[in-house]
Amino acid sequence: MTLPDFSPTSLNVTDLSLERADIPLIAGLNLTLNSGEAIVLIGRNGVGKTTLLRALAGVLQPGEGQILYSGVRAELAASKCCGFLGHEDALKPDETPRQSLEFWARLSDRPQAVNQGLEQMGLRALADRSSRRLSQGQKRRTALARIAVQNRPVWLLDEPAAPLDEDGRERLSSLVSSHLMRGGLVIAATHQALAWPNARTQELARCAR
Repeated sequence: MTLPDFSPTSLNVTDLSLERADIPLIAGLNLTLNSGEAIVLIGRNGVGKTTLLRALAGVLQPGEGQILYSGVRAELAASKCCGFLGHEDALKPDETPRQSLEFWARLSDRPQAVNQGLEQMGLRALADRSSRRLSQGQKRRTALARIAVQNRPVWLLDEPAAPLDEDGRERLSSLVSSHLMRGGLVIAATHQALAWPNARTQELARCAR
């Protein structure tokens, strides 16, 4: 099944400052991303990678600066244009990969996407196994398939490859490449090297107090 390309989408971050528990993390960040582009955020623990992703998802208000998706503020646009993958895989213990993808496919009005998502992440043989019987890597594969099924142009991925084996990382890279070819955007935070073709890398450093 060939999916249509996304409408042109842009991300513009201007003079962004973020803090957590009144501790400054990021100051004066500027970032621009357009359709078909990916950026990988790296940095030591505590520099604000996850906090930045939450701000990009519109759930955390910046102290200063702005985040715009195609000219619309993140808090207004993100719920419609962003798919967010956090540290948790958002699977109930008795839920199967198929059930999870069917739920999100219904919300996205794409019931036909379930089998494609299972295939892309190598989950066909595990489709009807409860998540309590899945390994951490298998749960992560399911969560990544969920992001694909949601069919949002912007992917915000927090440590997407952390529990994945070599095959899982290759499938993730292929998933990202397909998304970018359709004009999607990907912003990923990671401690691991992500061999994604043409992805930019930006290192975050904690700002001085």
